Amino acid sequence: MDWKREHYILMAHFAELNDSNTVVTVNVLNNEVINNLPFPDSEPIGIEFFTEWSGGYSNWRQTSYNGNFRKNYAIIGGIYDPIRDAFIAPQPFASWILNEDTCQWEAPVPYPTDGKGYYWDEATLNWIEVPAE
Repeated sequence: MDWKREHYILMAHFAELNDSNTVVTVNVLNNEVINNLPFPDSEPIGIEFFTEWSGGYSNWRQTSYNGNFRKNYAIIGGIYDPIRDAFIAPQPFASWILNEDTCQWEAPVPYPTDGKGYYWDEATLNWIEVPAE
């Protein structure tokens, strides 16, 4: 097992949220601090730790690096939706629609599956092929 993979397995991740539930930071905590407990049993222990560490700020939520719970890994600038119990990335384009099952944004036109590279063009609401070099 490589170092990076081992590092993330041994750590729990906690998102600090502002008053609007926007992710401000994501911090890691050694699993020993949370008694090696699985989610959701680990979350109150981690919240207690980070509340003390931050001087009393208590708006923290545990996030899964692998997306095993709360749909997606928390990213700075994303939000935590308490109704869906999910972390949602910022909407990349105004036309993209939130998939309610995955809580991920999807283009209104599916990405082409021909193996070529594409980028999204919001003006035309379509995928534009990246020119070959």
